[in-house]
Amino acid sequence: LAQQVASYRAGYLAEDRRALERALAEGELRGVATTNALELGMDIAGLDAVVLAGFPGTVASFWQQAGRAGRRGQGALIVLIARDDPLDTYLVHHPAALLDKPIERVVIDPANPYVLGPQLLCAATELPLTDAEVRMWGAEPVAESLVDDGLLRRRPSGFFPAPGLDPHPAVDIRGSTGGQIAILEAGTGRMLGSAGAGQAPASVHPGAVYLHQGESYVVDSLDFEDAVAFVHAEDPGYTTFARELTDINVTGAGERAGYGPVTVGLVPVSVSNTVTGYLRRRMDGEVIDFVELDMPTRSLETMAVMCTITPEALQDNGIDPLRLPGSLHAAEHAAIGLLPLMASCDRGDIGGVSTAVGPVDGLPTIFVYDGYPGGAGFAARGFRTMDRWWEATASAIEACECPSGCPSCVQSPKCGNGNDPLDKDGAILVLRMVVRLLTGRTD
Repeated sequence: LAQQVASYRAGYLAEDRRALERALAEGELRGVATTNALELGMDIAGLDAVVLAGFPGTVASFWQQAGRAGRRGQGALIVLIARDDPLDTYLVHHPAALLDKPIERVVIDPANPYVLGPQLLCAATELPLTDAEVRMWGAEPVAESLVDDGLLRRRPSGFFPAPGLDPHPAVDIRGSTGGQIAILEAGTGRMLGSAGAGQAPASVHPGAVYLHQGESYVVDSLDFEDAVAFVHAEDPGYTTFARELTDINVTGAGERAGYGPVTVGLVPVSVSNTVTGYLRRRMDGEVIDFVELDMPTRSLETMAVMCTITPEALQDNGIDPLRLPGSLHAAEHAAIGLLPLMASCDRGDIGGVSTAVGPVDGLPTIFVYDGYPGGAGFAARGFRTMDRWWEATASAIEACECPSGCPSCVQSPKCGNGNDPLDKDGAILVLRMVVRLLTGRTD
């Protein structure tokens, strides 16, 4: 049976993906373990069951993935196995939020210059843009910037591409930023797959264990200039987990609203991230050691939801200074996990930072930010629905039966600090206090 089950993801080479799709369609494969790469664009009949390893992030994705089975009109079995994740915990206790909910509105920021600029170049290459078209999208500043960069030419009738311009290959439909890192097998030069440049420091750093179609490899080197990572086949008997250091600064006023001791805002931020090393962990979870790395710092200019709270208000609600870092940290983790309930995103699309001494007036602060240059609209959606978002977050933590925090409520698989410190009860107090102030409730 093992020979009749395969893995599948978008990072595989195109010819490998086509071969797997044919084998699945023709019945040579009985099953496939896949990412959301099979969610759309594949009409493979004959599948009888779909097992979802955790909520896929959006209601739309849930139904798309479930719809892979039963496409010949026969019955189908759909199983959702909840993960240790705050959103999965919430949905298990509130199934109507999944099964009775319409698909989400698409969250997008069409004015994002990081998105709009490449799209304007592609459009102008296909058909020169008129002034009216540029005005319709509010794209005059971006278009003029492209003219200044020599990518567009300004003429009386509109905007024309510079001679020889071919912008389409540079636009990544998967939304990755900074291009792709090719993953090559040392010695043979065989290309195994690729990783986004933004994710590469944490996933294919030197020493990282990389899995490809069930085979284990260890990364020898990562070269950002040549956009390549070299690996060799090896099963070291352990896994690796990157540790990261993240810093954040507010770069503009944005939009802010005060509620007594609490201020919430949608603000532009600059996020810097550095992979400082990685843990080597045995298969049973035992940590072997920590290996330091010297990796470049990556910067991201994006948008964030910001919530500042005065220390006095926190103290009055039972959170003393010793509990403060863990309470904010746990609330931040859980809020990241629940934002996909409000915005059409995955927790991998967003990030967060919490600090007892924030960049705004030194106040305790929680940030949740978009993981894309210029923002993608997720933080904006969270800001508009903050009372419902944080109410659901508090409910998810309270519904978890663990005594002091676990992956189902306040621990995060992405945490660069090893999920320390975390204060589950303190997170509930923080979230409930903010919701009361936002809604004007007195309970």
